[in-house]
Amino acid sequence: MISVAITLGDPRGIGPEVTEAAVRRFRDEHPEVNLILVGPSKCDPGLTPYQEIGPWDGSEEGAGRVAGAGVRAATQLALTGAVQALVTAPIHKPALARAGMTPTGHTELLKDLAGVPAVGMLMTSERTVLGPPLRVLLATTHHALRDVPGLLTADLLVEQTLLLRDGLQTCWRIPDPHVGLCALNPHASDNGLFGNEENRIYQPALTRLTTAGVRVSGPLSADSVFRRALDQEFDAVVAPYHDVGMAAFKTIAFGDGVNVTLGLPFVRTSPDHGTAFDVAGTGKADPKSMLTALRLAVELAANRFDISPERKQDPLQWLRPG
Repeated sequence: MISVAITLGDPRGIGPEVTEAAVRRFRDEHPEVNLILVGPSKCDPGLTPYQEIGPWDGSEEGAGRVAGAGVRAATQLALTGAVQALVTAPIHKPALARAGMTPTGHTELLKDLAGVPAVGMLMTSERTVLGPPLRVLLATTHHALRDVPGLLTADLLVEQTLLLRDGLQTCWRIPDPHVGLCALNPHASDNGLFGNEENRIYQPALTRLTTAGVRVSGPLSADSVFRRALDQEFDAVVAPYHDVGMAAFKTIAFGDGVNVTLGLPFVRTSPDHGTAFDVAGTGKADPKSMLTALRLAVELAANRFDISPERKQDPLQWLRPG
């Protein structure tokens, strides 16, 4: 049996309500999956089992505190083997900072809690409006654009591409994934006319990756690489910074996207939206992305941990248009 822990996120946002809606629908679809909700007391949406992590005092600082405590409690369940996957509802980074937490995002927090050397932020939509999947790993995440050239190194590209290759093999069951490396500069610098990062950073990384047996292509211009991925030339793309990857991804997959953290000893997914404070409590919040994150977490966990005696040849087929 697959077990999944689900955190409610910031109690002021839409996390609790989209979680409730997604869980009710998912349980109708897959009653055999064991789900454990984790959140503050008095926020129980009426679904059991529910693990309380203390009260919320109504403040922003308190919201950050209980959101962080929920992630810690759910991670402990995963690290002890009580669950194979973790699905996280949105948190609010300023609230976590107010609560005194140094890692102010899920990805960084989970890395510290799990004690792993590196993690990767992979945005995936197994069903896009054009049909084929789109998977985009962000080599650098939440940083000012002016800092990106200094953060982007050959070591980082190698590390993140290896995490991606291993994740696609283990969780997606793609035996020999083909990865495209999105360039940093326009037109991949046109042989150095618009910067030297493609020659100075990408070429050494590509040499090392190829030597390591990774099927990788690049550096590829940002204005074509994502469409080439949708044409199924690549199984995934490594984007050099947040917005070049997210702009393409959310244009093609908004509402159907899922954030997957690579490099952890368990599966972790989350919806591709934030806390949406302006919508919380109005009944307008759409649980679709949360439901997709839950479905994908179960499928990836089944692949990774061989829960089923015989895996489907294409275990993610049901997430794609028929």
